[in-house]
Amino acid sequence: MDIAIARRIENLRPPRVKPLWRSRDGQTATEVAVPADTREATASGLGVDATRLRDRPRAQQLSLAALLLGTLVFWLYGLSANGYANSFYSAAVQAGSQSWEAFFYGSSDAANSITVDKPPASLWAMALSVRIFGLNSWAILVPEVLMGVATVALVYAGVRRYFGHAAGLLAGAVLALIPVATLMFRFNNPDALLALLLTAACVATMRAIEKASPRWLMLVGVLLGFGFLTKTLQAFLVLPVLGLTYLVTAPTTLGKRIAHSFAALAAVIVAGGWWVAIVELVPASARPYIGGSQTNSFLELTFGYNGLNRIDGNADGSVGGAGPNAGTGSIWRMFTASIGGQISWFIPTALLFLSVGLWLTRKAPRTDLTRAAYLVWGGSMVVTGLVFSLMQGIFHEYYTVALAPYIAAIVGMGAAAAWKRSTQPGRSRTGSYALAAGVAMAATWSFFLLTRVDAYGPLRYLVFGVGMAAAFLLFVSTRLHRRFVPVVLAAALLASLAGPAAYSVSTVTSAHAGSIVTAGPSSGMGGPGGMGGQGGPGGQMGTPPAMPGSQNGTSPNGTSQNGTSQNGTSQDGMGGPGGGMGGLLNATEASSEVVSALQSNASSYTWVAAAIGSQNAAGLQLGSGEPVMAIGGFNGSDPSPTLAQFQQYVQNGQIHYFLAGSQFGGQNGGSDDASQISEWVQANYTQVTIGGTTFYDLTAPVTAS
Repeated sequence: MDIAIARRIENLRPPRVKPLWRSRDGQTATEVAVPADTREATASGLGVDATRLRDRPRAQQLSLAALLLGTLVFWLYGLSANGYANSFYSAAVQAGSQSWEAFFYGSSDAANSITVDKPPASLWAMALSVRIFGLNSWAILVPEVLMGVATVALVYAGVRRYFGHAAGLLAGAVLALIPVATLMFRFNNPDALLALLLTAACVATMRAIEKASPRWLMLVGVLLGFGFLTKTLQAFLVLPVLGLTYLVTAPTTLGKRIAHSFAALAAVIVAGGWWVAIVELVPASARPYIGGSQTNSFLELTFGYNGLNRIDGNADGSVGGAGPNAGTGSIWRMFTASIGGQISWFIPTALLFLSVGLWLTRKAPRTDLTRAAYLVWGGSMVVTGLVFSLMQGIFHEYYTVALAPYIAAIVGMGAAAAWKRSTQPGRSRTGSYALAAGVAMAATWSFFLLTRVDAYGPLRYLVFGVGMAAAFLLFVSTRLHRRFVPVVLAAALLASLAGPAAYSVSTVTSAHAGSIVTAGPSSGMGGPGGMGGQGGPGGQMGTPPAMPGSQNGTSPNGTSQNGTSQNGTSQDGMGGPGGGMGGLLNATEASSEVVSALQSNASSYTWVAAAIGSQNAAGLQLGSGEPVMAIGGFNGSDPSPTLAQFQQYVQNGQIHYFLAGSQFGGQNGGSDDASQISEWVQANYTQVTIGGTTFYDLTAPVTAS
């Protein structure tokens, strides 16, 4: 009893106060030296009551653990069905697990003929995993799942610190159920690591602003630098937002804010530039060719194919101009048939909450953390969304995963702020109206997205009906009995989350493989789950007839056979007659006969085979475990190797087989060396058929000479 009284007396003592900074005008701001939970909950005035936080730490820990564990289990479900996912990157992961040089450069093969068309950072974790656990689907994809769970945890932590535990949980749940996040955190494209790094940069920016800390701001620079080593200039889309927000809101003098910003820029240059400097300084003859470039230059790749060409659509060597979404830039792109179901479920609600939050904090002090949070997360969402919407170059639906953490954070923050206002003394109507409108917008847009597909039956009507009812009751929440409020909130959550949850369930229960994948159900022509009107399961390209060595068009490792039909004609239109293994968008699994032939006497060759296009080479390499040269890189349109170089390799006895039937290259101004190589091989070397697939034996010339 005495202990309880002592604790109550302790809680009544005034908090200790210490100066935090002193501005030039002589005004002093203070920080209350109270426990972390209390400070974090009250920093913005929007968190839950601090005493209740201290009374229920275990409940918070358990609910957070449930969120993270639930996300982990959900995203791990059926993971191996994705097989090697994008074989283009899986082949590079395999190469990196066999050769440290390939690991460093991000080479497509262990013999280091050419790199992938991105920097290598996203490959490193997967390659290390494969070195430890061997080459298999789980070793490649589990690191991506763990990155996703870490991103959910960061969103939770970043929102909770200023808006409370419930807001953080909601933000984390929204992120875990956004369909494109469910897709890409189970896939091996670079976007998973990029989303993690950019989320961490937003969280670190808020910590830097809170403390006017140059160290935290330099950490932001390091994160963005490694983001550059993940997907080049896309990592810098948020740099102006984060930098300007710090310059405007950090609680210190302008001179110090500028100095801190320059230090952060230096961190960006060092963290992102060390690898670039090494690559550019090493002689071209001593390193692999830089895939995706026409001049063997990473700087050209950065500012060309992966940079400005993505904005203006003028990408040399890009197939068909710039992909299925080329030239379709529009302010409404995020809501279109092919993209809306991936990311747009909460965009209307997030934009509403962002607008309301900025309006309500318009008169707050310059250093207000609530407004800073809206600027950091909301500014990142708006800038990234506008670039994605208006760019005319290469754009794929899965790029939008970069938006998911920002949207989730804004939804959690906005919902918490609105609910806080609606429950404050005096019961401000603004909060009730904003919350009601947000739920109504989420339910209405979910209804339209669900209407675009036939997979969910009456779910759309349930979402719309429950959502509208919950929105109305929230609109009049000041008149509701408080015992009824939890039921209304539960209905609002159900209506808001049911649609994206259904899409995400469809995603984890379908196999996804290839270069272009989408979340959600099969949708037929032009629906949300399809790609360019080809609505295979899970939004894949559609399954061709079974290949030799596969069952019903699906390889044993779970990858879809998006390559050639039995007559050797490429299903994606990029191959030619003659039995080519795959195509531009995915690899096919090599038959046991092909694997045996490639592995026979493999140590006598630098490359056991060569194939035009990285996906064609990847299928052979993943099956045999031996290096396969990807002629022309991903599109077959890079000048690597040239005809003269290839002829020298053959003369030296470094290549055993050449895969027939993959005659593409020279697209949109790119190199046509691949076509020249193919013609030369066909004219001079013996054609052989192995396991139903046609090769040319480069050790058996047509004539004795």
